[in-house]
Amino acid sequence: MNNRISRIKNNVQDKNSEAWHKLCEYIDKVEAENLEEFSPLEALGNELYSQIYTLPGTISKLKKVKKIWLYGSKLKRIPPEIGEMESLEYFDPYTSYDLHWFPYEITNCKNLKDSRVSTRTLYGNYKNRMGFPLLDHNPVRYESSTVKCSICKTEISYEETNQLWITVRVGTDNLPLLANLCSKECEEKLPQPPNGYIPNPHKGGAGLKQPNDDEWEFENKKTVSLEEIKNQENEIKGKNSLIKLVRKIWDK
Repeated sequence: MNNRISRIKNNVQDKNSEAWHKLCEYIDKVEAENLEEFSPLEALGNELYSQIYTLPGTISKLKKVKKIWLYGSKLKRIPPEIGEMESLEYFDPYTSYDLHWFPYEITNCKNLKDSRVSTRTLYGNYKNRMGFPLLDHNPVRYESSTVKCSICKTEISYEETNQLWITVRVGTDNLPLLANLCSKECEEKLPQPPNGYIPNPHKGGAGLKQPNDDEWEFENKKTVSLEEIKNQENEIKGKNSLIKLVRKIWDK
């Protein structure tokens, strides 16, 4: 497990840069034309794309977008407004090696069924157990001066929010998510993490104990029933019979 944990930096983006202005214009274009794919690399080109470290909260306007392409980005974070992209089906930030976590609000994308994430770079990933930064006295801040509760959407100040880490299945990946919570009641509404991960919401920190390889293997070991084995054997026999029939016809 990696206990060398870096503090999460705020104010990561230069919002006076040409890259940022071009990205905001591109988001307006995607919305105006009701496009179903969001691919800032194609719109900005390599040089400007490499200067983008977060996405604007205006991605909330992209109600028609079904696919997000963020391949090879330098992103360090994605804003909670991604949860308002109600048509999103596919999320691809593959090889975005500075993306170690995601906002809890991504779980609001109910149509999101497929994803491609570089999981080895994620906090708490089972292959390397990268450490979670401590959230005490180090709130993660987004663009606005306030933040909404990840569960009930109540607007709260950063001083009021209780920020917690939790691992949740999103698309086809188990992702470390950052939740902003306004109360204990909202905390209790967080889902149960997948087997083999920290089983509860937490604040992170170097002293946090994560499951080891043996524990992960045990929790994720699949138990196969006798009925399932018989069904698989029958399926194999059926395929073999079909192959024999095809060969017999071919020989004729």
